Amino acid sequence: MSIDLSSKSKLKRAFPAPEITACLRAELIEVVQSRAEMHGTALPSTPAAIVAVSFPIDSLDVVDMLCKLDELVGFNLPHSVVRAGGYGSINEAIQDVIPRVEKIWSKRNGGAT
Repeated sequence: MSIDLSSKSKLKRAFPAPEITACLRAELIEVVQSRAEMHGTALPSTPAAIVAVSFPIDSLDVVDMLCKLDELVGFNLPHSVVRAGGYGSINEAIQDVIPRVEKIWSKRNGGAT
């Protein structure tokens, strides 16, 4: 049995959720650590604990890091993937942004997720 790899039967790339999540997580940890240091706020010592701790994240900070996600998805994401008003933790931001990015990804890639 042969597999047709002609241009008519293009393989669709899967939604890069792990890469997007890791990128967003790392960028948000940096933002939170920087803000905590500026305000003299103590944070947990491990990244896993930092993403779960309640710490306000401005929506503009998340919008600023969309260019990093743009590189991963291959197109410019609209600012609307970020909820106005911000987030209460890194986990909350990730849980809100990733499905929104995936929805746009799916529309642009013919339903491939």
